[in-house]
Amino acid sequence: MSDSLKVVEFAGLGPVPFCSMLLAASGAEVTRISRPRTAETDLSALQGDILLGGRAADVELDLKSDEGRIACLRICEQADILLEGFRPGTMERLGLGPDEMFTRNPRLVYGRVTGFGQTGPAAAYPGHDINYIAETGALSAIGKRDAPPAPPLNLVADFGGGGLYAAYCILAALHAARLSGEGRVLDISMQDGAALQMAMTYGLHNQGLWTAQRESNLLDGGAPFYRCYATSDGGHVAVGALEPRFFAALLDLLDLSDLAPPDHLNPDCWDQLRAAFGERFLQRTRDDWCGHPLAAEACLTPVFGIGEAASSGRVRMLTEAPKGAAQLDLTRLPTTGTLGDHS
Repeated sequence: MSDSLKVVEFAGLGPVPFCSMLLAASGAEVTRISRPRTAETDLSALQGDILLGGRAADVELDLKSDEGRIACLRICEQADILLEGFRPGTMERLGLGPDEMFTRNPRLVYGRVTGFGQTGPAAAYPGHDINYIAETGALSAIGKRDAPPAPPLNLVADFGGGGLYAAYCILAALHAARLSGEGRVLDISMQDGAALQMAMTYGLHNQGLWTAQRESNLLDGGAPFYRCYATSDGGHVAVGALEPRFFAALLDLLDLSDLAPPDHLNPDCWDQLRAAFGERFLQRTRDDWCGHPLAAEACLTPVFGIGEAASSGRVRMLTEAPKGAAQLDLTRLPTTGTLGDHS
């Protein structure tokens, strides 16, 4: 038997293909089951080639037909992990729910990724990342204070709270299934995953250290030493000088040490510092600032566009990943590394 994990992925958007991509990049053998392709069912244009790379096979099946259902069950008999992201009840209506799967494969880890979970008042509702994070408090905390909340791409729920959280839960369940010989069904809610990522912010709020006003807090752009600034060439720099020594280096970099406050974490000094920093950064280009000898100690980095990030050579995942880790570039998804022996 092959010593790679066998994953069956039911084609979908966002979190499920991302989770499969992570597993494939770490050595798993992923078989993707897709509906017969039509203009309506082909989701590749919405996701790009990287997210869908690394699959061992892509099998088109009409799961509403007896032939397609039987073929799917046979594929899943040999799987370690099943991943699906349909609305609750869909797999059961197709005759592919956990009961049917465990009859044929009792050690299977059955991963179900939905927006609001398999149960609850919103379980059957459609939605996307912006909807899932809206009710957690995460969306309300992101953006300018004088504008509506800004969607953080679809990173928080789809990828962090969905795909990455799913990979963690699935591998933990896989370990338990191997020890017990019994499979697991995982109810992975992207909204729950997004809420988990808010643990630190919830904690700050509970201590009275986080206000509802955007751009008024330590990590939401309110602090002058944790935000982005425009430069003379139309570029931007990102500053993350939270600790005292990094903040001191930032003042030295900007030649503004005379403005050093007694406590840089006290919001009373933030408006003055933010204005002074903004004016000073506009005097030089992005690359001039980031090439300064004090830039690294001041936690100052350039804000790259997507094309720049891919060609800069500064992002390991886009260039040369550490040994045994997954690597991404714009054209391929290697599958080096392993998730461990499987027999």
